[in-house]
Amino acid sequence: MTTAAYQGEPGSNSATAARALFPDGRELPCTSFEQALDAVTLGAADVAVIPVDNSAAGRVADVHHLLPESGLFIVAEYFLAIRFDLMGVPGATLDQVECVRSHVHALGQCRKILREGGWRTLVSDDTAGAAREVAELGDPRHAALAPPAAAELYGLDVLRAEVEDDPDNTTRFVVLSRDAAFAPHTGEPTMTSLFFCVRNIPSALYKALGGFASSGVNLTKIESYQMGAGLNPSRFYVEIEGHPDDERVALALHELRFFSSEVRILGVYPAHPHRTKS
Repeated sequence: MTTAAYQGEPGSNSATAARALFPDGRELPCTSFEQALDAVTLGAADVAVIPVDNSAAGRVADVHHLLPESGLFIVAEYFLAIRFDLMGVPGATLDQVECVRSHVHALGQCRKILREGGWRTLVSDDTAGAAREVAELGDPRHAALAPPAAAELYGLDVLRAEVEDDPDNTTRFVVLSRDAAFAPHTGEPTMTSLFFCVRNIPSALYKALGGFASSGVNLTKIESYQMGAGLNPSRFYVEIEGHPDDERVALALHELRFFSSEVRILGVYPAHPHRTKS
């Protein structure tokens, strides 16, 4: 039985993603991303299911700092359609609501209904945690923006369903493991994630990425971040379409290594069907 760690409480979007990926597995809720990654490192969990970006809110904060330092490897990706319901205690009505609780990202992704209601908001650590707080308060003046699963889990009534601003709202999760388990080179659509640090020379990034352009390798993501006090060269997280054993990808990686002081492949894994659908 696979034990999947995630940040958040039962009923959260991360819990939903973990259950979809490992329907027969055991869930290990954690209070932070770092705790979820540590659970895998220390053997308390087999994998961690971590959100990396959202179509509406962008990059998930802190994750790009934690992934390279964790020593873990990406073995899969998963795209989850994000749905938020406005929920309150049993018997509550919309007219009674005065305050809405949720995670800061959820509040930002449901601005339309919040403007419509004119309610004040309170930030919770987690969307499902907001639902639990409302259930514990038992006050019809308080409501929560949370995933649909949270209403049933915490015994709340759905006051209005699917209140997210964007019906295409989607979060991408990655599955991290202690073992590399790189996907075999079969010709099927594959993603490769890697970190690199450029040499401290002029035009280093331009030269490092030139091999991807000349080899016709598609970069689907590139993110930079600084380590230390800002005096060191930037580090970059990159995702590309293709397998390191592809000739074009191998040539691009060879050129990348020439202009980089460090290149580390974080994962080689099957591309999720959502990519071809998009």
